[in-house]
Amino acid sequence: MDKPNKFCQSCGMPMTKDEKGGGTNADGSKSLLYCSYCYSEGAFTRPDFTVSDMKTLVKSKLKEMGFPGFMAWFFTLNIGGLKRWKE
Repeated sequence: MDKPNKFCQSCGMPMTKDEKGGGTNADGSKSLLYCSYCYSEGAFTRPDFTVSDMKTLVKSKLKEMGFPGFMAWFFTLNIGGLKRWKE
């Protein structure tokens, strides 16, 4: 069995921070790649998003949580290298 990723391969969120424990595949099983915010029932929740859209969303969410702008920017640097965006 594959081991779960430490970070969502769409938004970069630590999978341990996902209160649902990950997204769901089409068969109802837990996704080992994506969080519940990005992936549900075997499909991306925001299928039309680009890497730029995801970075903007993540930055705004981090700022809402009280992270300084620089940290929010820093945490989005690697989003383009995640599995969803490389394919």
